[in-house]
Amino acid sequence: MPPDSILKRLFINLVTWAIVLAVAFPLIWMVLTSIKPQSELFRIPPTFLPEAITFEHYWRLLTETPFLRYFRNSMVLAVSTTALVIVVATLGAYSLVRFRYRGRETLATLVLFTYLLPSVVLIIPLYLLMVQIGLANTIPSLVIAYTTFALPYALWLLRSFMAGIPEDLESAALVDGASRIGAFVDVILPQALPGIVSTALFTFILAWNEYLYALVLVNSDSVRPLTTGVMNMLITSFNIEWSLLMAASVMMSVPLIIIFAFLQSFLTRGFGAGAVKG
Repeated sequence: MPPDSILKRLFINLVTWAIVLAVAFPLIWMVLTSIKPQSELFRIPPTFLPEAITFEHYWRLLTETPFLRYFRNSMVLAVSTTALVIVVATLGAYSLVRFRYRGRETLATLVLFTYLLPSVVLIIPLYLLMVQIGLANTIPSLVIAYTTFALPYALWLLRSFMAGIPEDLESAALVDGASRIGAFVDVILPQALPGIVSTALFTFILAWNEYLYALVLVNSDSVRPLTTGVMNMLITSFNIEWSLLMAASVMMSVPLIIIFAFLQSFLTRGFGAGAVKG
């Protein structure tokens, strides 16, 4: 191998690892801080590795704070939003791709335009709507609010996945006597499964990490999700519970890490499915 190629590959590897370390360092520091004793948190100079490992902060977080209630609220909220968005987006994407009707492309463009709107624009109208229909300060209000910005994204993403499924497969099923619904369930859904799983994963992450809507639409401690509940619980004007905050951050990351670990293959296939048409 020529020396120039070796130097080029070495340089690319160094740059890549530097970027990886820069991205991963805050996560590593978060985990290490969560298992440090309280006496080490503000030591000068700071220590990178803990001299003694303790899980006291996790125990306090689970037993002395309402963290588990916030965790349950976030899980219900993220799962409900994901289920609603995926059902509506799958049917909507199938309609936009397979059926021919007036205004179809205009509707698709309007969906994309809705996604491009800043989410902060919809906060006040959504809040007034929730008050009028009696859902203010409830988890269903957040599900509806999250759907407003997650659904356009999911619909547009699934539209590209649906467009990549050959129409001949569905036509063959219809010729063999299958109904339109039967062809959709038996042919389209299995083919679109990687794309559906990928879209569901992104929707779950959006709902799990959302902060602004939860801050404005919910002010009751019993229905707060993790994003606002942890901030309200551990951060005040006079003190920040850094040890508990780091432990809570690690616990909040665990569901996403588990989901990525189990659905990585679907996610990779989903990217490939959306990139090829026909």
